[in-house]
Amino acid sequence: MRTILFLFFCIALSFISCKEKKAPRFTDTYTSGVISIAVDENFRPIIQEELDVFESIYPKSGIVPVFTDEVDAINQLVKDSVRFAIATRTLSANEKKSLNSRKLFPREVKLAVDGIALIINNKNKDSIISVEDLNGIFTGKIKNWKEIFPNSNLGKFKVVFDNPNSSSIRFAIDSICKGSPLSTELNAQNTNLEVINYVSHTPNAIGIIGVNWLGNRKDTTNLSFKNEVRVMSVSSDSPATRFNSYKPYQAYLFYGQYPLSRSVYIILDDPRSALPSGLASFMTSDRGQRIILKSGLVPATQPVRVVNIKDQR
Repeated sequence: MRTILFLFFCIALSFISCKEKKAPRFTDTYTSGVISIAVDENFRPIIQEELDVFESIYPKSGIVPVFTDEVDAINQLVKDSVRFAIATRTLSANEKKSLNSRKLFPREVKLAVDGIALIINNKNKDSIISVEDLNGIFTGKIKNWKEIFPNSNLGKFKVVFDNPNSSSIRFAIDSICKGSPLSTELNAQNTNLEVINYVSHTPNAIGIIGVNWLGNRKDTTNLSFKNEVRVMSVSSDSPATRFNSYKPYQAYLFYGQYPLSRSVYIILDDPRSALPSGLASFMTSDRGQRIILKSGLVPATQPVRVVNIKDQR
């Protein structure tokens, strides 16, 4: 009898011990712990700066960013591989349904207004274009610079973007090409930096990148861009009136005059209000939004003071 009781005691003790050793799934709090987040690579510069400041304020926190394309960033969130993602769209009905079926109820918070920038080589003087022109170029109906600019001797367009799953390409298909497929002659690089490098060495190229890659950190007015390339002015009107055009300056993004603008969202699934919520709260706070403002984008949750300065085209 004593042997049976002793065995029973050992089994019970073993069960309790195993139970105690089982680690909780999440150990992070609102301002501490370590998490991974998925970020559209278009926003690497600005998000990296947000993370550096956040971690300096909360030294017990560790954010591991995975900079990837937008498709992968959303997929990681839907698969519950991460609880925080940065993208230029909200979740689709099917994506929400998939999460809801697993008792996951994500939140979507607007972070900023961004612009798609069109960059050209410094030797190219034809820097004004219309959305209608872009439609023709991106779909392959317009193939040569001379078709738009009769005095050009640059030959065929070389259109480059970061990668096939990027938010910039989705924007081009949805908002510029109106759902029409892109030309097979468009070229994919891997990152926005590679696009800038390619365009800076290719006179007949047009690059498609996020505007926060172009900010001139020395210019506090955000009225100039990197020197390696030129930034095109874009008109929402027909080619005949393309000279009523705008560059992706903050003021034009703020007033909606620049035609290639888009919203940036934080998408998080954090029912415990832990570190993902703490990070989202910081990014939408006054300090986090000041980083957005300094980058050349338009803050979503803070008032913006617009200074009108004549654009010298």
